[in-house]
Amino acid sequence: MNTRPMMLIAGLCLLLGAMASAQEPQASPPPDPVVPLRARLLDFSTVLSNEGFRLRDSFWSGRLEAGKPRRLAVNLFAGNSYWFCAAGTPEVRPVLALYDPQGEPVTGLVYDGDGLTAVGVTAGATGRYVVEVKAPRGAAADFCLIYLFK
Repeated sequence: MNTRPMMLIAGLCLLLGAMASAQEPQASPPPDPVVPLRARLLDFSTVLSNEGFRLRDSFWSGRLEAGKPRRLAVNLFAGNSYWFCAAGTPEVRPVLALYDPQGEPVTGLVYDGDGLTAVGVTAGATGRYVVEVKAPRGAAADFCLIYLFK
């Protein structure tokens, strides 16, 4: 049996398949603007980790516009300590606020610098709290939020 014609056909199929799958080189997608924000937050969280805080495994990000706050519901436990940390662009530094299960503002320690904002609190009661992130003024900007607990 002569296998040469079959090998030629197989080679031709491979060549045509390679040509069909070859495409014009595409420009790489624009970089994700949240990546450097999250990196800054992770650097900042190292200090809190040294104090025994553990980073929650998720992060939240999005776009902030003046007058349109973003809200995140979180379950906190009485007696546990938490740090909520947000990073924004140099033009728009996020403002953080925390509300207890009754909707009352929660006060705590505040850090504000280096394009970062952080609020440290100890939960007075177990329940669903709301973290509010807003832009104080200016144009829309990206933000990233993480939180740590102890």
